[in-house]
Amino acid sequence: MAGHTDNEIVIDAPMDLVWDMTNDIAAWPDLYSEYSAAEVLSHTDDGVITFRLTMHPDENGTAWSWVSERVPDKATRTVRSKRVETGPFEYMHIFWEYRQVDGGVLMRWLQDFHLRAEAPLDDEAMTERLNRNTPIQMQLIKSKVEARAHALSRG
Repeated sequence: MAGHTDNEIVIDAPMDLVWDMTNDIAAWPDLYSEYSAAEVLSHTDDGVITFRLTMHPDENGTAWSWVSERVPDKATRTVRSKRVETGPFEYMHIFWEYRQVDGGVLMRWLQDFHLRAEAPLDDEAMTERLNRNTPIQMQLIKSKVEARAHALSRG
């Protein structure tokens, strides 16, 4: 079995602003509530960004951290990402897409993953966790991007 999530939200802001803010990895701790740190480790000429994310400590005091690779494609408004340090996952792949729709920009995240047998959760439990948390993070991102768009429109 494998886990899969598919979540989306419409952000009432210009496409370039949504793209720029959500792809500024170094600023993710200000955009997401779950990350305490985001460090860009490398950026290659072919567009691969390698970075480390660290979460705020969980209820047991564990601050989960991992390295991922991300390949944004501004021309197609898509991003492909995968964990390099997989930790409890056999694999974790994330696909982001951005589409102009009535009311703004639809931002969609698809996550495909499989947890190791010794992981503290199984695929079903992680799917439930991600489907609870992702909409919270997306709503937070939406509010921050829309606030920035509103501030910019007032000049």
